[in-house]
Order: sequence, then structure tokens, then C-alpha cells
Amino acid sequence: MITQLDRSIYLASRSPRRRELLSQIGVRFQVLMFRDKPETDPGLDEAVLQGETPRAYVERIARAKALAGWARIEQRNLPRAAVLAADTTVAVDERILGKPVDRRDAAAMLAALSGRRHEVLSAVALRYETLLECAVSVSEVEFKALTEAEIRQYVATGECDDKAGAYAIQGRAAQFVSELRGSFSGVMGLPLYETAQLLERMGAQRERRAAR
Repeated sequence: MITQLDRSIYLASRSPRRRELLSQIGVRFQVLMFRDKPETDPGLDEAVLQGETPRAYVERIARAKALAGWARIEQRNLPRAAVLAADTTVAVDERILGKPVDRRDAAAMLAALSGRRHEVLSAVALRYETLLECAVSVSEVEFKALTEAEIRQYVATGECDDKAGAYAIQGRAAQFVSELRGSFSGVMGLPLYETAQLLERMGAQRERRAAR
């Protein structure tokens, strides 16, 4: 159970999907607004490092976002509360498919996913004071074979824009998914089981610190 201590946090994300998912499990939160997008922060490099695995990548980015969020709290002297951040990526044969740079790139990503099984990795990080916890959800998604027309029509909807792997499973792309093994919420962008577990652990750690 998520304790009362954990029910008011900062969400370091502009994603409306993550807001909806947090609300779904009854977590009260405030969106931590950045002057610019979090990914423009000079301390947050979203480029894939040489030899970096998809799992290591999403965990590094989620942690960096949480750290950047906490730095904003300190800079603005905001009331202290835990900062939740997340990152999601799609991987095919260990090749990371992030957000498409344009519609042509989106079409190429969908063609790479067509008729194949791929992984969706979502990392969630929680920062409070010196505490930093992170968890990663890995799901397997299989797409049916997509025709060029299906890809073209889907890309034209704009749903692929700003989405890892160029698709949103909660939208029209649901018709492409022949099988899902793992976390539906994780594929959406915020794995709720892992999020709830982090909140519980963080609350327990904070209670232990307060009791000392």
C-alpha cells in the first residue's frame, strides 16, 4: 500500500499519459515545470553512449531526470517532496529506437517493428534529499506484419510524434499489437507496479530516517 507520506510528489514530466497513470493509482502530485523541456538541461544528455545497453540507457536517463528535478526544487526553494521521473525506449535486437526526428524516421521505425517482437523498457526514478531509487520494467511486444499503407496512414495521424518507437499502444497502434508480455502501463510510459513499489520503499526509508 502507498503510504500517506508518499501521496504528494513532484512529477518531472510533461507527459499527459504519465499524469493519467499516476492519478489512476491515487497518487497526488504536482507537475514540476521546467523553463525548457527537461531534455534540454545541460546536465541531461539523452544521446546513447557507446556500448550502452537499452536497460542501462533508460535507467541512466530516468535517474538524470530525477536529479535534474531535485536540482530545480533546490534552485527555486520549493517545498520538499519526492521527485518522480521516468524514461521509456523501444529496442530491437539491442538497437535503441527513441523518439523519431521526423515522420520519415517514424515510418522507418515502424517498418523495423513490423512482424517482429521488440522490447519496451521503462525506467522510473524517485529522488528525495540524498535518496535515489530506480526500477526498470521490460515488456515484450509483437507487431503484426504492417503494410506500407498502414504505416503511411498511421504516421499521418501524428500519433507517432514524440513517442519512443514511433507508436502509442494506448492509441491507434493498439491494432498492430498481436501479443504483449509485461506491463501495459510500462509500454505507455510509466510502469505502475514498479512506481508503487518505489513509493513504498521511499516512504519506508524516510520513516526510518525520521525515527533516528
